Amino acid sequence: MKPAQSSGHAAPATARTADSEVALEVRDVVKTFGTDTAVDHLSFAARRGEVLALLGPNGAGKTTTIEMCEGFTSPTSGSISVLGMDPQREGGKVRERIGIMLQGGGSYSGIRVKELLDLTASYNADPLDPAWLMDTLGLNKVANTTYRRLSGGQQQRLSLALALIGRPELVFLDEPTAGMDAQSRRAVWELVRALRRDGVTVILTTHLMDEAEHLADNVVIIDRGSVVASGTPQELIDAGDNPALHIRTGEPLDLSSISAEATLIDDNSHTYRLHSAGDPQIIAAVASEAARQNVLIKELGVRHRTLEDVFLDLTGRELRA
Repeated sequence: MKPAQSSGHAAPATARTADSEVALEVRDVVKTFGTDTAVDHLSFAARRGEVLALLGPNGAGKTTTIEMCEGFTSPTSGSISVLGMDPQREGGKVRERIGIMLQGGGSYSGIRVKELLDLTASYNADPLDPAWLMDTLGLNKVANTTYRRLSGGQQQRLSLALALIGRPELVFLDEPTAGMDAQSRRAVWELVRALRRDGVTVILTTHLMDEAEHLADNVVIIDRGSVVASGTPQELIDAGDNPALHIRTGEPLDLSSISAEATLIDDNSHTYRLHSAGDPQIIAAVASEAARQNVLIKELGVRHRTLEDVFLDLTGRELRA
C-alpha cells in the first residue's frame, strides 16, 4: 500500500461540513443506564481523512460513545451517522467499511499470528497483504507464535493489524500504543499518519496527551458525557496560554533584581520561572545577572502550555475512582 499525498488541514471537529466530507457525525446523543447518564447531549463530527482524538478521564463516556458509533449499543436519544449510515440499523454494512482496534482486544489464544492474519484477510474482498502488515508492525519474528505467548505490546500491534487488514474507510483505535516500547510506538504513529494521507478517518482514544498532540488534526475533550472543549491541538493550547521563561542553573541564582515575580520551582535542580514570552531584554538581563554572580546557566528556554495542561485544567487534577 502506497499512501496518497495529504490533502491539507482538517476543519475543527465541531464544524458542520458537506455530508460527503463527513465520515462520522454524532448529534445530540444521550445514553442512559437506568438513572445514570453516561453520555449527555454529545455532539461532534470527524471529516474524511482526518485524525480525531477523543479524550477524557476514566468514566467520561468515551467507551460508551465509541460502542454506539460502532453499532454495538444504541443511543437513548440523538443520532449517529457513520459513513452516511446509521450504525444501529445498518450495523453489518457499517462494520464492513470500518476497522475496530480494542485495547487488549484478545483473540483465539492458540492461533498463530500469521494464521490469524491470513484467516482475517480471507473474510475481506480486497485485504491488505498480511506479510506487509507483519513487516510494517514488526511482527515477522513472531509470525508462528501463538497469541497467548505474545507480549502486551505485540498483542496491541497484532490488534492494529487486524483492524486495518480490510482496508477500512474509518478506523477506531482505542489506546493503540498501550504497552508498546518507544520503537513500536513510533512505528504506529507513522502508520496512523500514512492512513491519514491515504484518506482514512482515524478516531483515536488515548490517555497519552503527547500522542494526541502529535497525531490529531482535531481534539474533542469530553467529561461526564459532555464536550468540554474541541478544536485543533494548537487552538486548545493557545487558549489561555501563559508562556514562561525557564532557567536551570548550576548554583542558586538571585533574580530579584530582574523581576519580583521570579519563582524557584525546583530547589534541587536550581530551576526558576519568569513570566515572559522570551523578550530579548529579559533574556539578556538573566544572562548578565548570571555572569555577575558567576553562575553557570545550564538551560534557558520558553515553556508553553501543553495539551496535557489543557486536559488537566478542564477535567481536574484529582484522581478519580
